[in-house]
This record gives sequence, structure tokens and C-alpha cells, in this order.
Amino acid sequence: MLVEGTGFFDAHCHLQDERLVDWLSEGGLEAMKEAGIRMSVVNGTRPDDWARVADLANRLNIVKPSFGLHPWFVNERPSDWKERLEACLNRPNVAVGEIGLDRWIEGHDIEAQMEAFRFQFRLAQSRELPISIHCLRAWGLLHDLLKEEGCSVRGFLLHSYAGPLEMVETFVALGARFSFSGYFASDDKSKKRAAFDRVPLDRLLIESDAPDMLGPEELMLEELRDKNGRPINSPLNLPRIYEYVAGMRNMSLEMLIPVVAENFETFFHR
Repeated sequence: MLVEGTGFFDAHCHLQDERLVDWLSEGGLEAMKEAGIRMSVVNGTRPDDWARVADLANRLNIVKPSFGLHPWFVNERPSDWKERLEACLNRPNVAVGEIGLDRWIEGHDIEAQMEAFRFQFRLAQSRELPISIHCLRAWGLLHDLLKEEGCSVRGFLLHSYAGPLEMVETFVALGARFSFSGYFASDDKSKKRAAFDRVPLDRLLIESDAPDMLGPEELMLEELRDKNGRPINSPLNLPRIYEYVAGMRNMSLEMLIPVVAENFETFFHR
């Protein structure tokens, strides 16, 4: 049961993903609203999908658009990506992301990733915009970059934080928020969950990362598959992730919902 005037806020997802196109057009948006999902931050990952993010934001009032060059796509960036990104940010109610560092992917060019990260971080700083950051196997390097660049005016979100428990307080001091993904509810992710015990309650956000980061079966309000029959994460699973986080933090769902709503508004809309 929702507290009046609040609802569920998805701090990070990809509704523009081609795997969700049919789902959205066949009643997905109405189902999200009926489930109490008030707003979803939809993150672009490369110039090829920025237009789809903008289109969703223009059509759907529950979408907050976010534009960024994801580290997975740095190697294939077009020469004019910086100008195109700046143009995307010339609108109200916008964020920067998904940006970041990733040493997990094959063929990564960490120097190119760092260059792209610096440009996007500084662009967000200059416009006082919130930032959503992806990081895999580069936590020390990310920390050093953030420290070098200085605390963000608006702070930054470490989406699906999977870094060391010991670094939580360090990132908090630099202005971090941390979003919990349902994927971390899996039995083999206890170390990832332990890090969230250190996250201050006023820095906690919750995300689906749909259509990726599918959690265990008990967190599924809807089973969704792509065109090849592979299971994918439904945006409708967000309320179950809230329920899981409430139990993890020894809170009732009714207590957690307004806390996360305030955290979301403070970070994304202040």
C-alpha cells in the first residue's frame, strides 16, 4: 500500500531499449502507472539511442531523460559525439549519464574512457546537472578521477553500486548516492548487499536497470522475455525491489517509500 502523495521512483533504467519497445506500446506505460511508479530516469548510452530517450521524455511524463556515452561504447563514438551530447542537454529536467569506467569488457581502452568521463563530468558540472555513473573493476581509478575533478555540484549516482564496502564512506564524502538493483538480491551477491549496510539512508536510491540486471524469481512482479525468448527485467519489478530493500534495512515498506521519494527529488530535481 502506497503512502498518499508518494510512489516508486526508478533511479536508473533503459526504457528506450529495443527489447522494451513492444512492451511499452502494448500497455507497459499504463501498467507502470498502475503499479505506482511515479518516475523513471531513462539513461541513454550512446548517440544512437539518445533520440529515443528524448522521444520518450517528450511523450511520457513519468520519464526523466539522461544522456551519456557509456564506457562500453567509447571505442565506437562518432567524431561529433560531444556536440551532439551538448545539444541533448539543452532541455529542462535533464541529467547526464550513463557515463563511467569499465575494465571488465574485452578490448577496453581505459585512457579513452577516462577522456570521455572527464568531458561528461565537467559538462555536468558546468550545467549543475545530476550524474549517473557506471563502474566495473575500476573503483580505485574512479575514486581518483572524482577526487581530481572535485565534488560535483549536484552529486553523482553510483548506479548498481558493486564496489568495495570499504569505499562507501569515501564516495559519500565526494557526494555519492547509491542505487540498489534487484540483481543484488541473488544468493551469491551477499558481499554486494553488505556494502549497502554502510550507505546512509539519505543517500539511498532504488533502480530496476530494466531490461537488464534481472533479479531472482521472487522479485518478479512480471515475467518478461525478449523476441528470442530470453528472460529480461521488467520495469514493473521495481516495487518488489523496494520490498526487498525495506527488509534489508529493517524498515517497513511504508517507511521506506517516502524516504526514497525525498532522496530522489533532492538529487534529481532540487
